[in-house]
Amino acid sequence: MKAIIADDEPLLAKHLAARLARLWPQIEIAGVAVNGIEAREMIEGLRPDVAFLDIRMPGLSGLEVVQALAPEVRASCRVVFVTAYDEFAVQAFEREAVDYLLKPVSDDRLAAAIERLQRASPAAAAAQSDHLLQRLQALLPKVAEHLRWVRASVGNDVRLVATDEICYFQATDKYTAVFTRDAELLIRTPIKELLEQLDPEQFWQVHRGTLVNVRQVASARHDAFGRVSLKLKDRPEAVAVSRGHAHLFRQM
Repeated sequence: MKAIIADDEPLLAKHLAARLARLWPQIEIAGVAVNGIEAREMIEGLRPDVAFLDIRMPGLSGLEVVQALAPEVRASCRVVFVTAYDEFAVQAFEREAVDYLLKPVSDDRLAAAIERLQRASPAAAAAQSDHLLQRLQALLPKVAEHLRWVRASVGNDVRLVATDEICYFQATDKYTAVFTRDAELLIRTPIKELLEQLDPEQFWQVHRGTLVNVRQVASARHDAFGRVSLKLKDRPEAVAVSRGHAHLFRQM
């Protein structure tokens, strides 16, 4: 079987491809698209059996990609949406022939999706895809907008920092430290609240008191004792990963 992956975050696409290679060695990853337009062209040109589509992508969303496909192409390609919305949304699609995975994808959940893909025929998947798309479209507007800015203290001043500029958050005794490329700032919002407000596709919890911008991760170092630390693109220090979160970087 042949598959494509569409995700505008290369690290997440690589993460999924590595897990697929281990859990489903018979499948060939024929291409990786970085936006919705590429994904649609890749599906039409390569005619894969399966497409793993991020819902939120530049150009076209995953939903728009599927809607833009010709009926005969849609009928031959099973779709798995891969995104980061709340668990209630995942539960809503557990019985669908077209699947829905939550980022970062766990091995158990991906194994269940693979089993469903192997069991369901393309015709059965296509028959339910329109219904699934309608349910997803009804759901997505209800999803709260993620935090895009934080107000951080710099001495006696307050600075407005875009979350895209933040490398990681680190809990301290009374505050949360915010690390950007060239600054260390402080906010009063605890890690637990930030975790609920930030985009889970962009910020991963890697320790009890640490949230990392996944776009900042350059590499992961694994030592002989099973400990993992992250090298970031724009910060010199390494960020420790707890054992409970080490599986997120197993393939790096």
